[in-house]
Amino acid sequence: MDKRENFFKDIDYKLILTILALVLYGFLVLSSATKTLDAGPRIMRSQKIATAIGALALVFLGSIDYRHWKYLYKLIYIGSVALLLATVLFGMGPQPGSDIRSWLRIGPVSFQPSEFVKIAFIICLASYLEEVHEDLNKPIVLIKVLAFAFLPIFLILRQPDAGTAMVYMFITAVMLFLAGIHWKYIALAGILAVIAAPIIWFSLENYQKDRFFDFLDPEASPTGTAWQYLQGRVAIGSGQFLGKGLYKGTQTQFGFIPERQNDFIFPVVAEELGFVGGIALIGLYLFLLFRMYRISKESIDYYGSFMVIGIAAMFLFHIFENIGMTLGVVPITGIPLPFISSGGTFQLTNMIMIGLVLSVSGHKNIKYF
Repeated sequence: MDKRENFFKDIDYKLILTILALVLYGFLVLSSATKTLDAGPRIMRSQKIATAIGALALVFLGSIDYRHWKYLYKLIYIGSVALLLATVLFGMGPQPGSDIRSWLRIGPVSFQPSEFVKIAFIICLASYLEEVHEDLNKPIVLIKVLAFAFLPIFLILRQPDAGTAMVYMFITAVMLFLAGIHWKYIALAGILAVIAAPIIWFSLENYQKDRFFDFLDPEASPTGTAWQYLQGRVAIGSGQFLGKGLYKGTQTQFGFIPERQNDFIFPVVAEELGFVGGIALIGLYLFLLFRMYRISKESIDYYGSFMVIGIAAMFLFHIFENIGMTLGVVPITGIPLPFISSGGTFQLTNMIMIGLVLSVSGHKNIKYF
């Protein structure tokens, strides 16, 4: 059996079908969320273009042996850090006059570098962990790994983009856990987090503190900072079991839900497709994560296993944080929902990551060189 036959035999077709279902689900929900927005046609066009490019990237990266990338990880890391540094120095915000510098513009194209750097970050950290995992619990080695991981995180915090930085931190924690970090270091990290909590609190901007207060008591500011959360909760509750029907949600179509095309798109699902639609989406996500877990377990090397579990961690954080914040389980952050929320950079990044996962599954029985 040649390499091509091995690849097509081993590639995870269940994962491919799951992604196809999520993308189609996303188009359906996003078309409803943007129906009454002036920018709706532009948002849908951008999402379709990003998905088409992402599909090509998925096929391309899935067919290339993922082990090629680990031999380039030092160059990839340097390039990623340079890109994040350029964003801090020359970046711009989502709106004119914004203090946030998370976007770069090259000619007519603007993009969010921290989204693309997620891919590089996971590849680089997986490569480095494969090199040092046997000595990971030696203090000097662990310090080097943490410095390696936290330089990009520091630059993202400088933009500032705390939500995305939290995603990177979660990815790092999960990959370190998989690599076998000792429990004493996990306990130490917990103690340091408790000690640092007051310092972090006083360093937060007022709007970030407001989000935490809204989480604790949303009724205290029903027409102010808690408006988004309360309107989302009304939409979720009013959907009941089967929903009001696609394009028929009152909270959605009359514009009561801010950012319904992006961070708060799950209330659109719950209002118009009901409990059934919400559970169906969560079920697709759970199956997606399960397939990634299986691929990680079946990987022929630590690098492939670390990389897939890092990608799964990224998806898990986005899914839990996005749905959780609309349900009132966690405070609101600007975290989009994979394959459902609008955002060309985010959609393209997700498709590329799935391509890398498929490469690990398709090349598990193919010798490298």
